[in-house]
Amino acid sequence: MSALWYIENVDMYTLLCPHKFAEYSKNHNFKRFGKEDVVYWEEDAASSIYLIAEGKVKIVVYGENGEERIKAILGKGELFGEMALFGAEKRRECAVAIDTNTVLCPMSAETMNNLMRDYKDFALGIRKLIGWKLQKIERRMEILLFKDAETRLREFIKDLASESGQKRGETVIIKHIYTQQNIADLIGLARPTLNQLFNDLRSQGALDFKRGEICIKKRQMFAV
Repeated sequence: MSALWYIENVDMYTLLCPHKFAEYSKNHNFKRFGKEDVVYWEEDAASSIYLIAEGKVKIVVYGENGEERIKAILGKGELFGEMALFGAEKRRECAVAIDTNTVLCPMSAETMNNLMRDYKDFALGIRKLIGWKLQKIERRMEILLFKDAETRLREFIKDLASESGQKRGETVIIKHIYTQQNIADLIGLARPTLNQLFNDLRSQGALDFKRGEICIKKRQMFAV
């Protein structure tokens, strides 16, 4: 199973940003957002698709009591708001920047359709990104519905290792974009539960961790 939670090393930005194409670069502008700035709200008009040039964005929905539920956390080279490409008129979720310097490349549905028509590599890249996102959603739902808390965390780490892990002797080093709260939200756990699971795995000698990095010491426990 290829990794489905995070596609950091598959940086489609270098291929897909319209400023790479001469006939589109003149009228193409980037948008900058600070931490917790809202890119769009639920029910806003679905007028643009966004490619992340720098930083990170979370895709969230809010319950009736205002509780935030994170659907995805996206990094450089990833795409969101793509339902505008398929005729959606309104947003069904919110998009919020979570880095202090988040830079987005907005494209209208018309621009994206034109680029897909005129450039084979662009069209292939868009299809890949959307396909990956669908697989990520399917994989996440499978884990949330059928796995216990520890298995959810192990599967999450396994997927990260498959995508961006680097083997160093008997260990695997994973560089990632997530805070522990992000991970807890994505795999449906309370933050204290996640902390306990991480500490248990550390005490077993299975892994070590610090901000932005996980070191897998017992690869057999994660099947990597």
